[in-house]
Amino acid sequence: MSDPTTSSPLASLEALRGEIGKAVVGQDAAVTGLVVALLCRGHVLLEGVPGVAKTLLVRALASSLELDTKRVQFTPDLMPGDVTGSLVYDARTAEFSFQEGPVFTNLLLADEINRTPPKTQASLLEAMEERQVSVDGVPRPLPD
Repeated sequence: MSDPTTSSPLASLEALRGEIGKAVVGQDAAVTGLVVALLCRGHVLLEGVPGVAKTLLVRALASSLELDTKRVQFTPDLMPGDVTGSLVYDARTAEFSFQEGPVFTNLLLADEINRTPPKTQASLLEAMEERQVSVDGVPRPLPD
């Protein structure tokens, strides 16, 4: 590949699509949609039957851009703090410290979100809209 400092933005986007296409074959529309959503700082709902490479698609995008990615399997017993993070008591210091949840990443794959309670689904709203989460009244910015 050519030097990224001298190539055009369009060429860089085509190279990105090509890299993802090496891992996920035959999903050109989905790859293009993901790249457009990334450029718009948007969110994507990937639907499909099991085995159509939804997880692989997200992981290939993250790998191609060298981004941190995390996956959360949403289950009926998942709590909001399991996604956003929570305050944890440290007996040695007798203080609470914030432990980041999986939402503190560049790309979050929220798998089977329809299976989790509405309260847990709602925990993603602040993260998605404001790019932060508030725990115990303290807003904490998420990575870009």
